[in-house]
Amino acid sequence: MNDESTRQDIRQDGAAPRVVLVTGAGTGIGRATARAFAAQGPEVTVVAVGRRAEPLAETARSHPGRIHPLVGDVTAPGGPEEIVRWALERFGRLDVLVNNAAIAPFGWLGAYTRDGVEAVLATNLVAPVLLGQAALPALTESRGVVVNVSTAVGQRGWPTNSVYAASKAALETVTRSWAVKLAPRGVRVVAVAPGAVATPIADHSGFSPEQRAATRRWQIAHTPLGRIGEPAEVAWAIVQLASPQASFVTGVVLPVDGGAVVA
Repeated sequence: MNDESTRQDIRQDGAAPRVVLVTGAGTGIGRATARAFAAQGPEVTVVAVGRRAEPLAETARSHPGRIHPLVGDVTAPGGPEEIVRWALERFGRLDVLVNNAAIAPFGWLGAYTRDGVEAVLATNLVAPVLLGQAALPALTESRGVVVNVSTAVGQRGWPTNSVYAASKAALETVTRSWAVKLAPRGVRVVAVAPGAVATPIADHSGFSPEQRAATRRWQIAHTPLGRIGEPAEVAWAIVQLASPQASFVTGVVLPVDGGAVVA
């Protein structure tokens, strides 16, 4: 695990910035989310977590000094605890945890392996749970927010990717359960459920280019707005749900899917 600059801006009112930790911040929704928080100005400092240094550095280039790359693996033994410890040692607080890191290898019943199933659950469910647990004391102190990134297919069946859908459905249950459990501490827990979004996650699905193109055509056909979403559109929803203005919102799972869930 390593990092780049740890310079911390100071808000105009003299207070320390809100500290936001975003996992899977090297590409896609995570990158867009890190940049959207940083674009709010010196009021926010972002810890951008991912497994590869160069994509994280690219994420940070848009807002030098406000996005701080942190190379780390959320699935490694002790990884979640070390990530949270790093943020607290350098910035002294944690206000928002965005559990975005995920993997989505395609597969169907009859073709799964134990290693494959365990990898999906380790990244998509176990890591968010352990990160939330590690961050809880700091989030309680700041009366902070957890934002879990689910998926629209977590709310219905997906025959060609049932384990991925199941991992996200479980994350939504965690969201609702934590929202009730942590409300007395002043900690809010929410989720967004993206639909078909233009991210690199499909490049690692194991599908051929032809299969990925066919999947995109199917997704567009089943999205009432008739297009693929952009990472920035999901990031907007995450930022809004985490904002102080959303202080009476908890336990919600917000679809950002062009209407796919209700179609």
